[in-house]
Amino acid sequence: MVFSKDKIRNVAILAHVDHGKTTLVDGLLKQSRTFRDNQAEMSQTLIMDSGDQEHERGITITAKQTCVYYQDYKINIIDTPGHADFSGEVERTLNMADGVLLIVDAQEGPMPQTKFVLSKALGLGLKPVVVINKIDKPAARVAEVLSEIESLFLELATDESQLFYPVYYAIAREGRAGVSTDLDDDLHVIFDAIINDIPAPSVNSDSSDAQLLVAALAADNYLGKYAIGKIFSGKLKKGQGVKVLHDTSTGDAAWGTPGGAPATTGEDAAAGPVEKHAKIDRIFSYRGLSKEEVPEAIAGDIVALVGVSEANIGDTIATGDNPKALPGISLEAPTLSIYIGPNTSPLKGREGEFTTSRQIAERLEKELETNIALKLEPDGLGFKVSGRGELHLSVLIETMRREGYEMEVGRPEVVYREIDGVRSEPMEDLTIEVASEYVGAVSQELGIRRAEMKSQDITSSGTTRFVYEISTAGLIGLRNNLLTETKGTVIMSSIPSGYRPVTEKYKPERNGALISFEDGVSTAYALDSAQARGVLFIPPQVPVYQGMIVGLSNKKDDLDINVCREKQLTNMRTHASDGAIQLTPYTQLSLEQCLDFLLDDELLEVTPQSLRLRKRQLDPIKRKRENRG
Repeated sequence: MVFSKDKIRNVAILAHVDHGKTTLVDGLLKQSRTFRDNQAEMSQTLIMDSGDQEHERGITITAKQTCVYYQDYKINIIDTPGHADFSGEVERTLNMADGVLLIVDAQEGPMPQTKFVLSKALGLGLKPVVVINKIDKPAARVAEVLSEIESLFLELATDESQLFYPVYYAIAREGRAGVSTDLDDDLHVIFDAIINDIPAPSVNSDSSDAQLLVAALAADNYLGKYAIGKIFSGKLKKGQGVKVLHDTSTGDAAWGTPGGAPATTGEDAAAGPVEKHAKIDRIFSYRGLSKEEVPEAIAGDIVALVGVSEANIGDTIATGDNPKALPGISLEAPTLSIYIGPNTSPLKGREGEFTTSRQIAERLEKELETNIALKLEPDGLGFKVSGRGELHLSVLIETMRREGYEMEVGRPEVVYREIDGVRSEPMEDLTIEVASEYVGAVSQELGIRRAEMKSQDITSSGTTRFVYEISTAGLIGLRNNLLTETKGTVIMSSIPSGYRPVTEKYKPERNGALISFEDGVSTAYALDSAQARGVLFIPPQVPVYQGMIVGLSNKKDDLDINVCREKQLTNMRTHASDGAIQLTPYTQLSLEQCLDFLLDDELLEVTPQSLRLRKRQLDPIKRKRENRG
């Protein structure tokens, strides 16, 4: 089916995490009759969250494209992540949209990520449509949230016209929406809003030469690599010869080394974009969760091209004698870095399929093709990987772990920048919502981390909401601490707020570690004695090695202990000595908790089956000598 430009709408769905973006997309897919009746009945909720980690964590990690047909219109929909750590996904995909649906929770109101994504959308001149979702919540405060949204637009608008936007109301979970809080029985109001309020694609009608900006990549085992993006001018046809333009003057990823240094410098860099010739083998348009092949595509449409394997995100695919590159994709700088290298522990190679430095390097470079918010630098045997936050990096590590990679990981470190000759650190606006009985615990924890309070108020549900400015360094490990201190009830989120000169570096404090001083297998007998010294991280009958961390000490200093000692068999027996051993249940740390636990002299061994904390220097004598030095 061929659509004219005026019958195409490109819209991105933006919101804070858990405000209902993906649920709304589910409703649009089902009510547009994208699925057959039996498919609609069988289809699960959160259809667009297709990854294993997305299902387990309950969040959207990667932006995804889909398309629905409504009446005689084609609506391309981009579902984006709501967590600030994955804001790079939002930045790279907004270039394909001509308008946005801004989803706001009727109880929580505009949250930090709402502000971040809206500022990006308004900065690109995209037309906003506001949807206040979850109005059925018992603590919903629709009028107050509407006022907060107005204040947010006043703060962020770059043009007076952006202050005039339509507002709709919805319960996305039930597939209902309306122009007021008296909702209709379906989502036709949202469909009509997309058609009437979102403009037709903005394209260059003066040029017949085609231009497509690559905003996403995909691949399958049959056709290989797909280059996905919006056509800004001209028309693309199957079998057509094209040129892939990479503008090296922007300092983006070099050919063959995504995320690395520019391919050329000096005079070559100023000469313009590097050209690669290619041929379009196939053109695919989106329809629901699948792709359908089309012979040609016009300006304004979002398509996936096969045959342009040289293309990376930010490149331009163009035709004509004098092709021009479109402006590249602008990204926020990474704020955290982490060391990832080959496993060097005594247990290396037992569980992983890919263990060498070369295999890890190939996997990381492949990741940089699609995860453009990451940066990669060599660091000794391994690599320094920089990203947006702990969650951004931990999702990468967990993905590699599930693919069979074995590696060791260092403590997350802040990425500092030189601004006007002054060493500066990234800062973040932190929003915390907590019950009144935990206010003291939260204030004490943030005081230790040198956070500055910007505001404090009581929400309509009776909880206390804080807004702090805190350094990214002070944010490391904060979530796990607050979850413990508030019995898992805290709600917190943060967004980058710029840089500030480093005045005093925050140094985390923690009790010492319980360290195994011999190789072997842990025994219940030895652990029974060790549990009086602190909190254990391992159960009986697991392999341990010298220098491996097996628990958290009750004291400030590290303590080497024997967790492999066995009970000596003698011919002397007493009822007291033969009593059953009662072990306190051990604490099993998640990947994020392990990363938060680490100090500078410690590493995390990550394998497909295990997470093991260890000291960098395994030998206790050498370790003590280095500490004295």
